[in-house]
Amino acid sequence: MKQKVSLSLFSITLSGIMMIILLRALYYSNSSVSISIISAIIIVWCGLALYYMPLSVTVNDVDLCVNRTLCAKRIPLKEIGEIKRMTASMLGWRFFGCDGCFGYWGWFKGKTLGKYFAYYGKESDCFFVRLKDGRQYVLGCDNPDAIVNYIKSNFFLETA
Repeated sequence: MKQKVSLSLFSITLSGIMMIILLRALYYSNSSVSISIISAIIIVWCGLALYYMPLSVTVNDVDLCVNRTLCAKRIPLKEIGEIKRMTASMLGWRFFGCDGCFGYWGWFKGKTLGKYFAYYGKESDCFFVRLKDGRQYVLGCDNPDAIVNYIKSNFFLETA
């Protein structure tokens, strides 16, 4: 089963505005130092986005996979202890990653969930995964209910 990750309008707009600002700053830079600094910022920012930005979520008989541009994050199904649909009110604040630019990804912390790693495009399309070792993820895709129900029905997980 495969579900696409769609970015929110806010995420698309923010990504475009940030890229325009950085490219304009690069264009209007008049010293080699500022050109080097802005170029480095663009390279690092785009590199991180390419590495972490979620494109789709897939489930097979072995793992739950977040497909990203350069690689995939695989979560073995046998390590999942809990999976549930969640609402945006449960989400927390970011302390490393992107909170809108090229999606939502990175380390977040919230009152309800504690510390977790996120890969999603819209706050309305999220689901929560807790592994048996305590690691937590918030993932998102266009039809999160299908992924959650498939895993629950086929792999007999907690339904908290």
